[in-house]
Amino acid sequence: MDSYDVVIVGAGFAGLTAARELSLRGRSVAVLEARDRIGGRTWTDERLGRRLEMGGTWVHWLQPHTWSEITRYEQHIEPSPSSTTVLWIADGRAHRGSPEEFDALIERSMDRLAADSRTWFERPYEPLRRPDLDQIDHQSVTDYFDRLELTAAEREVNIGVWAEHFNGPAVVSGLSQAMRWCAAASGNWRLLHEATSGYRLTAGTASLAAAMAADSNADIRLSTVVTGIARTDSGTTVTTANGTRLAAKRVICTLPLNVLDSIDFQPALPAAKQAASAERTASQGLKTWIRVRGEVPAFTGYAPDDHDLTFVRPEYTVDGDTILVAFGTRAHDLDPTDKAGVARALRAWRDDLEVVDVTGHNWMADEFSRETWPMQRPGQLTKYLAALQQPHGPIHFAGSDIANGWAGFIDGAVESGLRAAGQVNAALRVS
Repeated sequence: MDSYDVVIVGAGFAGLTAARELSLRGRSVAVLEARDRIGGRTWTDERLGRRLEMGGTWVHWLQPHTWSEITRYEQHIEPSPSSTTVLWIADGRAHRGSPEEFDALIERSMDRLAADSRTWFERPYEPLRRPDLDQIDHQSVTDYFDRLELTAAEREVNIGVWAEHFNGPAVVSGLSQAMRWCAAASGNWRLLHEATSGYRLTAGTASLAAAMAADSNADIRLSTVVTGIARTDSGTTVTTANGTRLAAKRVICTLPLNVLDSIDFQPALPAAKQAASAERTASQGLKTWIRVRGEVPAFTGYAPDDHDLTFVRPEYTVDGDTILVAFGTRAHDLDPTDKAGVARALRAWRDDLEVVDVTGHNWMADEFSRETWPMQRPGQLTKYLAALQQPHGPIHFAGSDIANGWAGFIDGAVESGLRAAGQVNAALRVS
């Protein structure tokens, strides 16, 4: 049986960060990744005539841990196209206007939410600092906007915008998570929109992941599914689906919260960790790429969360055609590779576009994720975050699900990977 100082489960950005930090400190590290590639829920693949991001995409200098990695590995960024027209659906029909006109529709309520975010999360990287968070944590985004004196159109559009942010229905989207994002953007919702969808890596997320992996001395094993982690007198034993067993003094588990129950932990995980995994995250949506005929001027489309697609925007041109990126809140209602279904949803905004082809990856059906980007439901911040961050004996946890700052982003994954690596290195030094 192979023996290591540390075994890391998962080669997403949290796992790659922890592996690099520990291996460069002289620890023997093995990374066990179920997929045949690194990157987790970031995946740059050749589709529709160019390289596209199947999962996480956008980065920003406002996200400190990601920007540090971009600087470290001399990666480059480029802006997503700026739209000159916004299409939004309200009152059952499509409206067209300038970005300034759309911002005027949402700014009153977004200004209020952003201001409240600084009250409740004055220090964004200390999300549990206030002892009275339960006053807002039980509320959904829908609850919040229902309390404001908004017109029907204002309410509908604001709820749709936040459903898109959560990649899930607004009624299950936790208000505290929305406020945490606003607070991380210094209480400026316009800056938040830029930070969350304004810039992408020129060479793709795969380039950054590869650079981090190459900078590590860890033994990275792909197509290796972990089925069990058991504590022993000397540390842990990790068992894989093919029967291989590895011994480790410490383990870092970076699995998404929704698949945490796919591993047999011995002894069993504490009740709070099990309950959080059973509840699942708020995200349950989809991302699809759409190639349409001809070069289409940049526009942005928003729709309420009862539509199959809630957001659409051109991102690239290829051989005279345009590639759009679109999101919806319910993957069980629309397959991101269903050309006819995606084309039908797109017609809610534009019935003049000819869909050539579509592509995507169903992360909700993916046995190694069962979620898109991790977003909390009402009540999950105060009930579970502290418990999820706690080690379970020699087993530590990391991932964007349990980040303090930019939870739901690559930045959150890197942040939590750094934290877990520090905990493990300190524990090994003591032992």
